[in-house]
Amino acid sequence: MNQLSNFVFTVLGIIFRHPITGATIVPILENGEIVLVRRQDTGEWGLPGGIIDWGEDVSTAAKRELWEETGLEIIEIRRLVGVYSARDRDPRIHSISILVEADVQGNLAVQDNLEISEAKAFSPETLPFGDLAHDHERQLKDFLEGKTTLA
Repeated sequence: MNQLSNFVFTVLGIIFRHPITGATIVPILENGEIVLVRRQDTGEWGLPGGIIDWGEDVSTAAKRELWEETGLEIIEIRRLVGVYSARDRDPRIHSISILVEADVQGNLAVQDNLEISEAKAFSPETLPFGDLAHDHERQLKDFLEGKTTLA
C-alpha cells in the first residue's frame, strides 16, 4: 500500500506541478477571414483551441478542438506560429499554447456549447483587439506580423 500511495503522490505532483499543453489555431477561411470564438465564462473572444488529450498529437488536438469549438475542419496546417508558455498567459492554470496557422473549411456551428457561445469570422482589420482572452492578442499580432515566436 505504501508503494501505491507513493506512486499516486508522485504522479499527482508531476501533473499539478507542470504546465498543461494545448493546441491553439489561427483558422483562416478561403476568403482570408480569421475565425474566433466567444468564451462562455468571460464573454471574451479568443482563438479556438484547448488541452491536448492523453495519447493525442498536436495536429490531431488542433483538428478536434477546431471542430468542437467552430464546426470547421482543417484543410492544411500552414505553419507553426509560436509556442507561448509565460506563467501568466492563462489566469486559470500555467499552460503552454502551441499556435498553428491553418486553412479551414465548413460551416460555423459551435459543437461545445458549455465552453463556447459563438464562433465568428473577422477580417484582419476588424479583429476585436482589446477584448481577447488570455494572451491571444499577442498571438494574433505575432501571426499578423509573420513572426515565429517562442515566449
